[in-house]
Amino acid sequence: MAAVVYLCYGILEGYTWQQYLAAALFSLGSGVLCGFLAIGILPIWEACFSLATPSRLLELSNPSNPLLRRLMIEASGTYHHSVMVANLAEAGAEVVDADALLTRVSAYYHDIGKLSNPLMFKENQMNVANPHDSMTPEDSAKAIRSHITDGVALARKNRLPQQMVDIISQHHGDGTVTYFYRMARMHGEIEDESIFHYPSIKPQTKEAGGLMLADVVEAAIRANNAMRLDLSAIHDQIQTLVIDRYNSGQLDECPLTRRDMTNIIDAFVRVLQGANHERIAYPEDPEK
Repeated sequence: MAAVVYLCYGILEGYTWQQYLAAALFSLGSGVLCGFLAIGILPIWEACFSLATPSRLLELSNPSNPLLRRLMIEASGTYHHSVMVANLAEAGAEVVDADALLTRVSAYYHDIGKLSNPLMFKENQMNVANPHDSMTPEDSAKAIRSHITDGVALARKNRLPQQMVDIISQHHGDGTVTYFYRMARMHGEIEDESIFHYPSIKPQTKEAGGLMLADVVEAAIRANNAMRLDLSAIHDQIQTLVIDRYNSGQLDECPLTRRDMTNIIDAFVRVLQGANHERIAYPEDPEK
């Protein structure tokens, strides 16, 4: 484009062929230099302003990223939960015109706070006793809710983009640690209900709201073994979970509409349908 401008200007000014050649070389050189500078200093701007650019998000989505490697090794159950949440959240983001890449990568990291104490979370308790069996509901709730503050601290330590930090912080909103809250209610009056509330604010963006829904759906569907049900039953369970979050006010501050939530439910069902695919059983080898 710059060369064309120089050519037009040269025609008006009556350039010689040497002047045309020099102008073309300068215009070509300036374009290459500008492109190099833009790409070369992009990591500096990303770090200085904590930007979630596509290149930075793609870099963070690499499974060899040190933080994801830690999650895979030290909290494998949480890692596989996060991958499934990422599939759900990305599908949900696409149908509501949210940033699908930001949502997916944030989902990979949304539970990194569990690295502080992986065995406090059921998905990581493989062939070990459940430590919550010997704890009070209050102490258990404190341990569970701490993964939000621990996750935010770890995200900032590893210089994750601010948009991702916000999503990590907001993915449970300010709701209750439901299981232990109900356990405490069964044992009597609760003196301080704040112990059972997550230390954050409600989701503020479509990305954070969609990830919240994906997180609760994945956990509940797995806990209830609902993957064995037919699609209509899975749809009904997901709809119940989404309505529960809506009625509790957790989605009041994010721009998701009722139509958006309907589209998200349908997207979740499609993803779970794919995850619940069938495979044919191989016949036995008659010679053996």
